[in-house]
Amino acid sequence: MDMDVLDKVVFLGAVTVLSALQNVFFAYTVQNESVNQRPANTAFGRVSVANHNCIEVYPTFLALLWTAGLFCSQAPAAFAGMLYLIVRHKYFVGYLGESSQSLPGFFFGKRPMGFLFIMSTAGIVNYATNYFFGINFLFYIQTLTKASAALLLIP
Repeated sequence: MDMDVLDKVVFLGAVTVLSALQNVFFAYTVQNESVNQRPANTAFGRVSVANHNCIEVYPTFLALLWTAGLFCSQAPAAFAGMLYLIVRHKYFVGYLGESSQSLPGFFFGKRPMGFLFIMSTAGIVNYATNYFFGINFLFYIQTLTKASAALLLIP
């Protein structure tokens, strides 16, 4: 593969591999809890629900991550993806305690996903306007996303 192409997707690939490793960790935790399951133990139920919730959103996360990275800008998309993985881990670990401990991770997880959605939409709209009308706003979109990616860290 051409090195220029790989340079444009290396961060996205790294976030994707880390997210796959995180899914392995989640699955291992569910397996570990199922082995230790007792009738009075509700930890397996909580871990199973947390894993299921994370798996439901995973395809959407990957689609938004790669679309935002390819059509808009790789670095802010990878940053938002890493932030989402951290928040998703906080959600999963919070679910191991009581379900109320997972709420901060759940609510904060919406922000990186929304950012990736906006980046994806802006990149696709820019591609369409460039293709049909010859108007290219990609530089401005990339500048705006690079500057606003740091705002994701504000609680």
